[in-house]
Amino acid sequence: MRDPERATDELAPSGPMRIVRGITGLSTTIRGRIFVAFLGMSLLSGALGLYAVVAISHVGVLVNRTYDESLMSINYARATAADFAKMRSAFARRTHVRDAAEAAKLDAEIAELSTTLAEDLTIAVERSQSDRSVRTAGAVQAAVAAWEEMRRGLDPATARPERWDALDQRANAVDSQIDLLVNYTAGDGFTFRQAARMLVAREMHVNAIVAGLAVFACALIAWLLNRRITGPLADASVAAERIASGRLDDRIPAGGRDELGSLLRSMAVMRDNIHAMMQREVSQRRVAEALVTDALQTSREGVVVVDAEGGIALANVQALRFFHGLEEAIAAGVSLARASEGSVSKTLDECFRALARDGEIRLADGRWLRVSRSATQSGGFVAVCSDISLLKEQEDRLTETNLRLDAALDNMSQGLCLYDAQHRLMVVNRRYSEIYGLPADAIVPGMSAQDVLAVSLAAGNHAGCDLAALLRQEHEAHRGGAWHTQFQELSNGRTVSIDRRETADGGFVATYEDVTERRRAEARIAFLAHHDTVTGLPNREALGQQIEMAVAQAGRDSGFAVFAIDLDDFRPVNETLGHGVGDELLSAVGERLTACVREIDCVARLGADEFIVVQRNIDRPEEAAVLARRIIEVLSAPYSLSSHEISVGLTIGITLAPGDGASCEKLLKNAEVALDRGKTEARGSFRFFEPEMDARLQARRILERDLRDALAREAFEVYYQPIYSLAADRICGFEALLRWDHPTRGFVSPAEFIPIAEELGLIVPLGEWVLRRACEEAARWPDGLKVAVNVSAVQFTSASLVTAVREALRRTGLPGRRLELEITESVLVANPGATTAILHSLKALGVRVSMDDFGTGYSSLSYLRSFPFDKIKIDQSFVRDLCVKDGTDFIVRAVIGLGSSLGMTTTAEGVETEAQLAHLRAEGCDEVQGYLISRPVPVSQVGEVIRRWNGPTRAIA
Repeated sequence: MRDPERATDELAPSGPMRIVRGITGLSTTIRGRIFVAFLGMSLLSGALGLYAVVAISHVGVLVNRTYDESLMSINYARATAADFAKMRSAFARRTHVRDAAEAAKLDAEIAELSTTLAEDLTIAVERSQSDRSVRTAGAVQAAVAAWEEMRRGLDPATARPERWDALDQRANAVDSQIDLLVNYTAGDGFTFRQAARMLVAREMHVNAIVAGLAVFACALIAWLLNRRITGPLADASVAAERIASGRLDDRIPAGGRDELGSLLRSMAVMRDNIHAMMQREVSQRRVAEALVTDALQTSREGVVVVDAEGGIALANVQALRFFHGLEEAIAAGVSLARASEGSVSKTLDECFRALARDGEIRLADGRWLRVSRSATQSGGFVAVCSDISLLKEQEDRLTETNLRLDAALDNMSQGLCLYDAQHRLMVVNRRYSEIYGLPADAIVPGMSAQDVLAVSLAAGNHAGCDLAALLRQEHEAHRGGAWHTQFQELSNGRTVSIDRRETADGGFVATYEDVTERRRAEARIAFLAHHDTVTGLPNREALGQQIEMAVAQAGRDSGFAVFAIDLDDFRPVNETLGHGVGDELLSAVGERLTACVREIDCVARLGADEFIVVQRNIDRPEEAAVLARRIIEVLSAPYSLSSHEISVGLTIGITLAPGDGASCEKLLKNAEVALDRGKTEARGSFRFFEPEMDARLQARRILERDLRDALAREAFEVYYQPIYSLAADRICGFEALLRWDHPTRGFVSPAEFIPIAEELGLIVPLGEWVLRRACEEAARWPDGLKVAVNVSAVQFTSASLVTAVREALRRTGLPGRRLELEITESVLVANPGATTAILHSLKALGVRVSMDDFGTGYSSLSYLRSFPFDKIKIDQSFVRDLCVKDGTDFIVRAVIGLGSSLGMTTTAEGVETEAQLAHLRAEGCDEVQGYLISRPVPVSQVGEVIRRWNGPTRAIA
């Protein structure tokens, strides 16, 4: 037998063999191929870089020579010229010096400069790059020496001019030789620079060629590497996807000898292993399912398996016995989800209700099932149904007696205590402890009647009483041999009615009833019979009693006054902010009224926003006027409610008794007549009753009746006044104006019946009728014509305005852009936020919105900023005085300029003269309307107006 270590050594390849295999692996493996590719690209990059280093080094040498030799030679040649110039300057100064010391000093300076010149010239020769520079440097040296020799032999005091000229010629010769030296050295520098440039250009060309070859070689290597790897890698990816998707029967390519080939072969083995494991698992599951199915089918419990989607996957035989029709439901694929939608028959409904939750359920055949559900890993559940019918029957018989007694005791509205002949407690119900606020275990059977009273006393239910007092009260309730109802007042303010009845065994039963709410309700009913529910003030019945009492006293003592008070603008507050805020405001008004009067006076509320004040014991009307002023001042102050701050006005009508009447009905009627007169003439003030007011009131009542009847019969007409465009010189639309032709009075002015319609609440249906009629007529006009409809401030408090506009446009087919709604500033005053929201809703329908009577209010500019109106209409009061020099023309010009700046159309109303029209046209007004163009006309004449101003082709369709 061989030694294992020896065997291993024998199997291990020798050194040369390993090298051969390593080299072979470089070409047959992916890692080897990648290594070879990157090694080749690295060698190419290294060679390219080495060549660049050599070339840069060569260029550096040339640059150094250019700088260190040529440039230095030039600088020192120039330094030589400077030295010689200094020598000539020093010598010139020497010739004029008479002091020996100063002359010696200058001689020393000339000698030093001569030495420096020789040194600079020597360095320039050493750095020179050509022979001519060396020869020229020698010539410079000789010329300087000749000049030095001549200078030394020249005596400044005795020298003749010819000597001086000769010396200057020597100096000029030196300068010429130095200039020649500088030029030669500069030429040498230029020569080397040109050589360096040629070398750099050649090296750049060579480097570009070499780099291009390197890039091509790297691209070739990458292409070859990609070709050898991408194909096998794609095969491996496809094979992995097939295995992951469960396609285990597809063929997997064999691959090569590299790692990808090994990967493909391994994936083929893995596929075969997975296939074998799946077959084994399927076989095991089938065996397990057979065992489970056998156990389920023989079980006494009903088992139902539900999957995650609510479908019934399995039900054993017992479950099919419990639920009829379940087998057919499984076959039909019915799920619990569809069952909740009511898509199953009634026979399966109890099955699905039972499976929907844990608990107990009773089947239609009377059997009881207990359902227990367990969740499965897949998201479904297993429901186990057990028949508990016998157990339920036993429980029912066991608890039936107790339930009857408990139901009788615990559901009583009264507390109950049953005592035996020894006055020991036998039975007590829950309600007794609730009435007296005792813990549930404070009163237990076996306690004596005195113990029960002691427990209630200790709980603090009987303040100021002791046990003896409670026993005395109980004894007083037993009079004449019979028990009487006892009313017991507890410390918490509640009242308990106690009734006792003796039992046949000598004991007694006591019932306790909390009658607090009943007593309060009785007191409340008695109070509400004579008082207002909102303010707590006396109502009409109580007011009648007060007035009758005052009438009875007025004949003996003095008179009294009756005030009828009505709040101005209360309806918008109630409708926009809600009835809760309105009730809170009424309550606050009632409190302020009560504070304004004396204790002998009376304040009452008749309904809505109408209050009555009865001022007793007055002798003169001035006393009533003083109280009226005080009431107006106090009630007009702002109200800080829970969520809003509101200010309301009020109007008061006053009648005096017994002069104006001696009955409640007459006095109230007279006060209301005076109130109506005040509201008509000047709101926010008070008026005394006058006899002639009654006739006016009767006339108004008749007008109100006729107005209601006209609205019911739609006995109104809509007239149309044209709107003229100054830019187009044609009619661009009409304004719809409401007219009422009364059967007996003729045409009634809108200024007369519109306010009445607003007060009666008829303006909303009336405005909607005008809107529908105007849209119907405008839909028949040519497409370019629009219709303008006025909207009342009361309509904006109605939530149906936007709906009415939308419905009118839908029914008539009129585009929203052809409808224009005109509003006044008063619309925005009451509730700017809500009104702005309504205006934006109207704009969303495409409707145009214009501000009518612009400039007559007090805050128009702020509203123009808060809401983008399409048009502003200049009030006719400004147009009427347009040609009068009183500043009106400046106001009109400012309004037109404002509209132009804001991008809004400006329309002038009430244009009646050519002068007014010309002035408006000159100021740049966009549109005009008035009697100059046309009076308002009925719909039958609209076509004629269009033909007259726009031509026959624009007539009504």
